[in-house]
Amino acid sequence: MNAENLLPPRVVLSAPHGANVLRLYHLYRLAIGLLLLLLISSHLDEQLLRVAHLGLFRFGSWFYLVLNILVAVLVQRAKPLQIFCLALVDVILLSGLFYTAGGTPSGIGNLIIVAVAIANILLRGRIGLLIAAVAAIGLVFMTFYLSLSTPEASAQFVQAGALGSLCFAAALFVQSLTRRLHQSESRAAQHAAELANLETLNTLILQRMRTGILVIDEEHRVLLANPSALSLLGNASLIGQPLDDHCPELVERLQQWQQNKTLRPQDLRTLPNGPLLQPSFVPLQLEDHCNILVFLEDISQIAQQAQQLKLASLGRLTAGIAHEIRNPLGAISHAAQLLQESECLDGPDRRLAQIIQDQSRRMNLVIENVLLLSRRRQAEPQLLDLKYWVHRFASEFRNSASVNQSLHLETYGNALKTRMDPQQLLQVLGNLAQNGMRYSAQLHDQAQVWLKLFCDPESDLPVLEVIDDGPGVSEDKMQHIFEPFFTTERKGTGLGLYISRELCESNQARIDYRRGETGGSCFRITFAHPRKLA
Repeated sequence: MNAENLLPPRVVLSAPHGANVLRLYHLYRLAIGLLLLLLISSHLDEQLLRVAHLGLFRFGSWFYLVLNILVAVLVQRAKPLQIFCLALVDVILLSGLFYTAGGTPSGIGNLIIVAVAIANILLRGRIGLLIAAVAAIGLVFMTFYLSLSTPEASAQFVQAGALGSLCFAAALFVQSLTRRLHQSESRAAQHAAELANLETLNTLILQRMRTGILVIDEEHRVLLANPSALSLLGNASLIGQPLDDHCPELVERLQQWQQNKTLRPQDLRTLPNGPLLQPSFVPLQLEDHCNILVFLEDISQIAQQAQQLKLASLGRLTAGIAHEIRNPLGAISHAAQLLQESECLDGPDRRLAQIIQDQSRRMNLVIENVLLLSRRRQAEPQLLDLKYWVHRFASEFRNSASVNQSLHLETYGNALKTRMDPQQLLQVLGNLAQNGMRYSAQLHDQAQVWLKLFCDPESDLPVLEVIDDGPGVSEDKMQHIFEPFFTTERKGTGLGLYISRELCESNQARIDYRRGETGGSCFRITFAHPRKLA
């Protein structure tokens, strides 16, 4: 068994404080030893002290100093058994010096009390009281032993008993004080741990929050930012940089808020295809300056839900209106067709009849799209081999395409599968391919569309790109192309891309638009994972 296990647990002061007190204890004993050495070297001990045994006193002083130098070098950590032995030896040596110096008049008894007090700082409970008991017994016994050889020492028993009582009093007082300090230290450590845990929790919450949080100074320099804010602003190295260079729209909203804090800041979009953000600002008044706390709330989903509700109501309304318009429109179209076949009409009138029929056909197309949107059936996803399915689609499209239309297909990788309704995918891809052919024909005699099927290395999801070499979409119209009834064509209905996006989302796919590498447009469909479909 380890010798240190003989002592009860928790009898030594905690490591950091215990080491500091132990160093002070070493310095105290060395100072006492040097003081005694100074006395005997200058022969002041004969004049200031009533030394009973001069030779033993001088030898004991040298021995006390040398021993404490060795102990100070060897004992550096506050281990229980070492501290107990050190305090016990120190009290015994001081008791010996107390005897050789002539008893209580020498004042060494006061040094024993100090030694007992310091020992009880390091030791707790009964171990500390044992040191006090040894000191009290040593004082009384040495006084008794001194009285046998020196009759004058018989009058020192009361003083020796008082010194012994002071040893116990010092031990109890120091232990009580140390206990309170230890309790305060424990409470402080507990509070520090709670604060550290709370700070860690707050940091984790800020990191996982979807709301972007920024702290900026009066010069619009970013002081702090959580990951959501950096992601929403599209700049991972924004901390320490001014907002004016990276997000002037947000600075503009901040200046508007500073001019009138009762106004609700307008929404903004910091990235071309990024989410719609709702900023809010809170002043942080410090001692000599004022910072601004910025909250960035992604309201894209809320705006999308509101739009879905609005469009659902609008869809029901327009479906009813379209159904009522359809019959009169059919009659108008049929009458225009009969009028055009009449032999009584001349050329200009036939042209007018043709315009009536063309516009009726266009209105009927709009009505068909509206009815299709309102009657859209629930998706029935199936496991599709995209490589086989896209090859079959390309073959059927080429068979029905005109001579001046070319469809190119490129596939990369194997086992590209997803879960999607094949009829809805056919509607989406057919719409995108026809749009690509139409825009490509605006710039080239031979319209071309490229289909590229591959697996995204980052998300491990199958991706299909529909690319054309047309004029593309301008920057100011990119964010509106998937909105209903928005079109860049004079004869377009503006529902094709909107329906395509709705069909993709109902199958947990995503469709995005980006500029082509060499111009033109690129519609990218990211399919759902075949085994991770929610």
